[in-house]
Amino acid sequence: MKAGIDRQQAWDLLKQYNKDPFHLQHALTVEGVMKWFAGDQGFAGEQEFWAIAGLLHDIDFEQFPQEHCLKAPDLLRAGGCSDELIHAVCCHGYGMTAVDAKPEHPMEKILFACDELTGLVWAAAIIRPSKSVMDMEVKSVKKKFKTPAFAAGCSRKVIEDGAALLGWELDTLMEKTLLAMKSCEAEVNAAALAIKNA
Repeated sequence: MKAGIDRQQAWDLLKQYNKDPFHLQHALTVEGVMKWFAGDQGFAGEQEFWAIAGLLHDIDFEQFPQEHCLKAPDLLRAGGCSDELIHAVCCHGYGMTAVDAKPEHPMEKILFACDELTGLVWAAAIIRPSKSVMDMEVKSVKKKFKTPAFAAGCSRKVIEDGAALLGWELDTLMEKTLLAMKSCEAEVNAAALAIKNA
């Protein structure tokens, strides 16, 4: 699987359309999570592709929230991205936007499943005394998941559908996503601080 662009080009492309530090931090988080999952799922040779898909998955959301995943192909194509990468990015909106591209590849299924979940976990982390996922356990994630008013914008249905697409128990998806977020938290926080101080 080829992205068509390298990581620096992907980051520059993302920043053309995204300025909000919150959106950039989410992109960096999903990038790190996808990189971890590539190794975990036996696709270590494709880590850069998985990571770039995670980095660019919301490229159109900040400027075109009503056309999320619909404007992305044009933005990505103009940036030199491959058709494989464009499909991977767009199908994470399956069932949520007008996109009818169903996630098929394991990478696409994981991006679909963990995107919303990373938002939920991050929202849970920032209200902890540590403001970190490092001391968080799955039971804490499950508790927040079962509280509809908490991080209400994170779709529980999409998370459940994602686990089902992968053939995983919900607990398995939560456990792996938590491990993935722990693996990249320090790097994401450092990058996020640099963005805020720029």
